[in-house]
Amino acid sequence: MPYISDKLIVTKKYDRRYKLTDNQRNNIKRLYKQGLTIRTIARIYQDSCCRRNIQFILFPERAKHVNANSNAQRNVNNKQHAEYMRNHRRYKYNLYKEGKI
Repeated sequence: MPYISDKLIVTKKYDRRYKLTDNQRNNIKRLYKQGLTIRTIARIYQDSCCRRNIQFILFPERAKHVNANSNAQRNVNNKQHAEYMRNHRRYKYNLYKEGKI
């Protein structure tokens, strides 16, 4: 029987996969066009994301290349994956109970 949280759709505001808001992404692009280096921008956003993430925002083709060649799925075993999914379902269910989604 499916979990109630599997059918819930989480908005970007509460989705933990997104590190930066759309405004922050636009600001990063603006700062880069003004002449700031990627490293400098990464220092500004060091609490939110890393330098590599800044590069992916500025140059999306790099992210596509990395994702195409990624071995990330091979490094997670079944027990770890089950635990991640359990935590994710709990998170979504708590959002549902609080009325946020």
